[in-house]
Amino acid sequence: MEGLLPPRAISQLRRALLRWYDTHRRDLPWRRTANPYPIWVSEIMLQQTRVAAVLEHYARWMHRFPTVQVLAKAREQSVLALWSGLGYYHRARRLHQAAKVIVRERKGEFPRTAEGWRELPGIGRYTAAAIASIALGEPVAVVDGNVERVLDRMFGPSASRERNWQRAEALLDRARPGDFNQAMMELGATICTPRAPQCLICPLKRWCQARGAGIANPQPARKRRQLHYGFACDGGSVLLVQRPQAARRMAGMWELPELPELPAAPGEEPLDTFRHSITDTDYEVAVHHAPETLIQSLNSTARWFSRKQWKNMALTGLTRKVLRKLASAT
Repeated sequence: MEGLLPPRAISQLRRALLRWYDTHRRDLPWRRTANPYPIWVSEIMLQQTRVAAVLEHYARWMHRFPTVQVLAKAREQSVLALWSGLGYYHRARRLHQAAKVIVRERKGEFPRTAEGWRELPGIGRYTAAAIASIALGEPVAVVDGNVERVLDRMFGPSASRERNWQRAEALLDRARPGDFNQAMMELGATICTPRAPQCLICPLKRWCQARGAGIANPQPARKRRQLHYGFACDGGSVLLVQRPQAARRMAGMWELPELPELPAAPGEEPLDTFRHSITDTDYEVAVHHAPETLIQSLNSTARWFSRKQWKNMALTGLTRKVLRKLASAT
């Protein structure tokens, strides 16, 4: 690609990055296999989610749904229940839909190319390229947020994301495309971080224009909100309501009933308080005894569930967090 680096320098860059990756890469469970299914699951879980948050969910998922055939047979509510806590539940729904396509329409055969993967629900350009390069060895580059940051710092801000895809393709080591792509992502996640990048130990520092200068991007201020929920427990069962199927977020998931206003009793302390974050918003959550008037006002979307039932239901991540603490204490 014109204006990037001379061919010899690109060869040196590839060797330097892969040597670094071979020595320093994190030991992650989805890196111990070439099976497309667990690699696909990990890529979907890692979208907009930190590795540390994914590890436990990934282990539970692979234990419950070890193959694409098992996933395809599962009920959607079971899939959502196991996904609970990861957020962005449309990812789980589309993963489930794609599994059904693979099993029912493709006789259990996975696509062999990135182009083929893009035909499945919920799989875009990045995810298709990641699966195809890592699991199948197809020489296609990937650009996620980490790779984009590395490229912008190395060669200057790009006028478009497409330009960075072209840069990534030009740098790609076609003999080890999966490792090279993971190395670029690993570099952005652990060394070339958004704040305080470790430029002195970066394997690509000799080819980098920025080298720590002027690379801090201002972060938008996070929003803050307060939420109040009602907790009702009767004989070990708790009262939950279901979000509308047409809801923009977490459609069809079960949660505690939200209080339209603070409990009227003056000085009444909440049962407990929680902190919870979703995308760009930090929530301060207070859980109160549900007033009898609230319980009586709830419509047919409210039901009582025993602990055995709600443990396997599609709960919102916040509700599961609350019930694990409060319902266990009752």
